Amino acid sequence: MTDSPVMTTTKPAEPSASKNTKKNPLSDGQGALAGLLISPTMLVIALVVGFPILFSLRESLFRGSSGVDPNTGIVQSGDQFVGLANFTDIFTNPQTIIGVWGSMDRLINAFLNTTFFTVVCVAAETIIGVAMAIIMSKAFRGRGLVRAAILVPWAIPTIVSAKMWALIFDANGVANKLLGQNILWLADNSYSQWAVIVADVWKTAPFIGLLTLAGLQTIPDEVYEAARVDGATTWQTFWKLIFPLLAPMSATVGIFAFLYAWNDFMMPSLIISDPAMQTLPVRQNLFQNQFSNNYNVSFASYLMAMAPAIVAYLFTQRWVMEGVTQGAVKG
Repeated sequence: MTDSPVMTTTKPAEPSASKNTKKNPLSDGQGALAGLLISPTMLVIALVVGFPILFSLRESLFRGSSGVDPNTGIVQSGDQFVGLANFTDIFTNPQTIIGVWGSMDRLINAFLNTTFFTVVCVAAETIIGVAMAIIMSKAFRGRGLVRAAILVPWAIPTIVSAKMWALIFDANGVANKLLGQNILWLADNSYSQWAVIVADVWKTAPFIGLLTLAGLQTIPDEVYEAARVDGATTWQTFWKLIFPLLAPMSATVGIFAFLYAWNDFMMPSLIISDPAMQTLPVRQNLFQNQFSNNYNVSFASYLMAMAPAIVAYLFTQRWVMEGVTQGAVKG
């Protein structure tokens, strides 16, 4: 009689705890050290960025009051919480409307002018900036000189650029001499708006090109070679390959162009003379001059001027950070 073989099962060895446990890179007090190191930077950001916004918000919700309280008969002084009354006064108080806007139609025109100016400038600056970036990314003799020449408009101070273009679009300026016309660029409603658009695009497009160039330099040369081997044309390579890879940078470029155009004050104020064509920043300046002694209403107007830029950044900050970091690594 033979013994039947005994079936044994081997239990797989459990992986050691040391292999499964991932060490936290910020353990052993490193997290506290990292927080300590960046705390001065965060404090500076809070003071420079956060404090003015919070202070403006506080002032816009209060109103200085003095005199006798009709309910209590007590003499009162100081600030009183009024909610959104300062904001509504900007649009409903007859003195404010007549003294600053002239009429609600002028306020609406300023908003429409700013919107049109921003949309056209962003579109033109993006197209021209991308073309500049493509030119600057190519290897050819004299590329350094071309890059320096393209960036000259961005290096010139804005007030100098505005004065220069105001002279170019003067009735006796270079623009009329080149066109053989006698156009009143700075006085006519439609022409003055296009004059400031040309000046702003000339000023900002090089910066857009510089940002786009940073994104182009992160794309490896092998990507272009693979597309060329597959028989893709230059146009197909750009639209189907390069442009999708530049999506974060393109979003960043568009956001920066929007913020610059929407908040531009210098160009419209020095080139546009027709009140009907003025933009919101110019109207904001007139409001400040008219109501500089009414701090609470002035701060409410400041917040209204900052609101579009703040909202745009809050909704697009993820793409901004991706676009900024995209240009930091090659390959």
